[in-house]
Amino acid sequence: MFTLKDKHLAGLSTFAAVAKYTSFTKAASHLHMTTGAISQQMKSLEEKLNLSLFIRHSRGITLTESGLKLAQVVELNFQNIVTVIEQLQSQQERKGEVHLKLTPSFAFKWLVPRLQNFYNQYPDIKIHTFAESGLVDHQNNNYDLAIDYGKIPYQQDAQLQTLAIKLLLKEQLLPVMSPAYLAKFDWTNKNPQQQAKIWQEATLLHDSMPWKNAEINEEWSFWLTKNSMNTIDLNKIDHHDHYFNRTDMAMAAAAAGLGVALGRLALIEGNLANENLVSPFQPIAADAGYYLLQHRQSTAIDCFKVWLLQQVNNQ
Repeated sequence: MFTLKDKHLAGLSTFAAVAKYTSFTKAASHLHMTTGAISQQMKSLEEKLNLSLFIRHSRGITLTESGLKLAQVVELNFQNIVTVIEQLQSQQERKGEVHLKLTPSFAFKWLVPRLQNFYNQYPDIKIHTFAESGLVDHQNNNYDLAIDYGKIPYQQDAQLQTLAIKLLLKEQLLPVMSPAYLAKFDWTNKNPQQQAKIWQEATLLHDSMPWKNAEINEEWSFWLTKNSMNTIDLNKIDHHDHYFNRTDMAMAAAAAGLGVALGRLALIEGNLANENLVSPFQPIAADAGYYLLQHRQSTAIDCFKVWLLQQVNNQ
């Protein structure tokens, strides 16, 4: 039975570099060693493992089948070691800090107006907020927590590795518009033909990327179907809609009078209160919500999670 010993580790580390560059010379340059020293280490490793790892020829080297298999597992395990070290270093560096990833819409409309309340309760904890794009990048786990918008149940990527995923807040949808746009149509007309005519003539404002792989008309199609108006064809050429990759941009367009947007109730409370957005309708359940994704653990993270849940429960 083979036992991995200390004498193998240095050779395997060097082997990983040789396998990556498929060249003793390039690996030597990367590791700041001589080509001769690399060649000698690899010969010694082959003898210790009793394996042929390379085919040596005039143009350089080629990994054998055994070499290819060993390279795959060595690379994977060294990457795991690097990942664990980075996580441990990050936990040490981030003591008293929380690194949070979320969409700009949720950051601007929901989180930021409430943050002073958090700092009043936890003045020694710093929240580092990253709101870079319309969607949260699930491949990037260089943050402690993420808040992502998605369907219920959450459509988790196979590559997504987290400690926990929790539904933080269920969302509701409400068509909203400016007071001037409200006056353009008889929105509450109960005649089915007149109602269909109104919605076919109205300019709809879309969040075209509510979540990953969503259809650009997904939220409006959902709302129209729930309100028995699914005969309205959002793909007709004469349906002059506008599309945005963030819901807060669609809300701003609605407030400016460009059309009617499908607002997420958690994000438009302020707009409804100051009446720059109005609606003749009642909100409906979106069958979607905001999820809290946790990648790391710490006392500061636990405090922030408790506070988030308090804010949701107080709405």
